[in-house]
Amino acid sequence: MSKLKVLIVGASIAGPTAAYWFAKAGASVTIIERFPQLRTNGQNVDIRTTGVAIMRMMPGMEAAVRAKTIPMEGISFVRANGRPYGTIKPTGNPDQQSLVSEYEIFRGDLAQILFDLTKDNENIKYVFGEQVTSMQQHDQLDGPVAVQFANGFPSAEFDLVVACDGTTSRTRAIGLDCGVRDHIQPTNSWAAFFSIQQDLHGGNKMGQAYSAPGGRFMAVGADPSSGTRISLMGMNPRDGPDATQQFREAMKGGDDALKQFIAQHYEGAGWKCDEAMKAMMESQDFYANEIVQVKIPSLYKGRFVMAGDAGYAPGPTGAGTSLAMAGAYLLAGEVGKHKGDLAAGLRGYEEQMRPIIRDLQKIPPLISTILAPQAAWGIWLRNNIFAFICWTRIIGFTQKFFANSFASTDKYKLPDYKWVD
Repeated sequence: MSKLKVLIVGASIAGPTAAYWFAKAGASVTIIERFPQLRTNGQNVDIRTTGVAIMRMMPGMEAAVRAKTIPMEGISFVRANGRPYGTIKPTGNPDQQSLVSEYEIFRGDLAQILFDLTKDNENIKYVFGEQVTSMQQHDQLDGPVAVQFANGFPSAEFDLVVACDGTTSRTRAIGLDCGVRDHIQPTNSWAAFFSIQQDLHGGNKMGQAYSAPGGRFMAVGADPSSGTRISLMGMNPRDGPDATQQFREAMKGGDDALKQFIAQHYEGAGWKCDEAMKAMMESQDFYANEIVQVKIPSLYKGRFVMAGDAGYAPGPTGAGTSLAMAGAYLLAGEVGKHKGDLAAGLRGYEEQMRPIIRDLQKIPPLISTILAPQAAWGIWLRNNIFAFICWTRIIGFTQKFFANSFASTDKYKLPDYKWVD
């Protein structure tokens, strides 16, 4: 029997992870990425729960991740005058993590690690600067998928097409014949990430986090290369008026328009916000996106399937990386398990993933109120409650019940597949 031919769209996290496991299942894999080179910018991400378990199955990956983890000893939450009122540190146990992960890494560094683990595999081919323009499935969805490309890569037939190209997946829109924002559920929030040359953290390896009225949140920490890494979130009640429309309009104007929008949003927020906004204008690695969830009735249609954020972006739960890695592993594992019966493999993938998706997409109650209260009195109340929790040292107990992304590594029992390679 000839090798299964798999096309993966997207070279960030889910894509290379899926390619790794499909190659171990004996498939021939082509990964296309619409950007001309690997994207190495983006936010800090955590590897938790299922992500840790899968990372440990990939030889060399855990050591590579540890070599690139963010040099942060914890997070200190501060008032407008800079005085801390509570601190969270790693547990020291990577199998039962706190809000501060033992495997916190920049998304771009993780993408590079996964690329390096897969780029020399003879069964995996990377093609940059390319994207899908159309797909046709033949023979009542039982035959291969004919795929056409935008920028010169020859049209070809594939046994399986996997969309791993993010929350606003263009491939999902083509495969499901829907709009790019169909199946997206907004959370009324957005986030931005960038680094600056200025030292706003005083050389301290302890990160600092600050909230200002209006749902404005800012965190600063040491950047591995030098300077300061900054994370911003504009959070609003999920059941309130749409506060992200202006953000989406600014996105259409590119990074400069987004920077102007964010600078205006943080004007007068206090603490170090003015300094950060001024420096942001010169940042070369600025990245921003809307925080959304993706919920689709089925993870596949015929021989087209979705993994990672394209199929189940979790929103503000901190579980996106773990879901992406779990989905990639289970998809390749189930397809390999049902060799010769692709439909059964895709059904198995759906059945295995649905409980994990339901769990890790659960947004903790009052998360926007906890992270970024809207009013000054709400910030005062949150600060004092949090200070009491830290003082009584029940913070570790509290975190375990705050979100499923803080669950132990072995909570989700992953199948142990038999691989060809």
